[in-house]
Amino acid sequence: MNQSAKGNSNLAIEASGLVKTFGKNRAVDGVNLAVPAGTVYGFLGPNGAGKTTTIRMLATLIRPDSGSARVLGHDIVREADAVRSRVSLTGQFASVDEELTGLENLIMIGRLLGFSWKEAKSRANELLDAFGLIEAANRQVKKFSGGMRRRIDIAASIVVTPNLLFLDEPTTGLDPRSRNQVWDIVRALVAEGTTVLLTTQYLEEADQLADRIAVIDHGKVIAEGTSGELKASVGSGSLNVQLQSPEDRLEAERILSLSLSVPIQLESDPSALTARVTDAGLVAQALGELHRAGIAVSGFSLGQPSLDEVFLALTGHPAEENTAEEVAV
Repeated sequence: MNQSAKGNSNLAIEASGLVKTFGKNRAVDGVNLAVPAGTVYGFLGPNGAGKTTTIRMLATLIRPDSGSARVLGHDIVREADAVRSRVSLTGQFASVDEELTGLENLIMIGRLLGFSWKEAKSRANELLDAFGLIEAANRQVKKFSGGMRRRIDIAASIVVTPNLLFLDEPTTGLDPRSRNQVWDIVRALVAEGTTVLLTTQYLEEADQLADRIAVIDHGKVIAEGTSGELKASVGSGSLNVQLQSPEDRLEAERILSLSLSVPIQLESDPSALTARVTDAGLVAQALGELHRAGIAVSGFSLGQPSLDEVFLALTGHPAEENTAEEVAV
């Protein structure tokens, strides 16, 4: 078999022109992906953008209407069984049995996967310890906190360590501490050689974890690259200005807009303004214009654009804004 038929061995996922339609809703509209093996690949977009539908096609849960994809070298339609034997999927909601304890859930899954009872119990205890759940091992899952539920769900996905783990919005609704714990788990998995495809609507999560990021909106991938590359694509920097008096904000907005030749974003803080800067050399001139106009600045900073600003520039709306709702199948 030639290399083109086998696919690129350095890629865990190769997708070309994936399309999925539900009624009149084109949930996925020609998605192309190239996910390097042994990395965290962020799939970033608002609710309803097509993330979950794409994951479900790649995990062989639903068939694409058109297009093709190979996962770990196997065609997702013709070789679905081979794909399923090497991947795991953790969805947006816990898939473990809430009436069983954490230990019982993991032992049951181990037994279903062919482990002896002794092997299943050993693996279950190993995972509970690694995920900080050993003290809750004999507690029913329905009594777990949200963060504990997500950790036991991920643990259940890796009773047999997969070559590729699909994590579909694993930290939605979690508090910051629980989110950081999940992030640590993801990093540890990748360090052991697992590839992770992470869907998220949290820009900070993609920034923290992903080696590369694809931005999807309305079923289409509209940008792809490292976090740094995506930030560089929308401007050389971000200027944040803090005024001494909120009453000066409208005049400051006018002056900065003229000096920098870019739109000015008014923040929720009535004393704050932000602008994407395409020419960092204009910043000193703009601040000088504010001084000459008698507008006092209490502080300013010039840094790389945030992923929030990248998303707004690429899509025209904030990341947390919902697009058309995906149809669950």
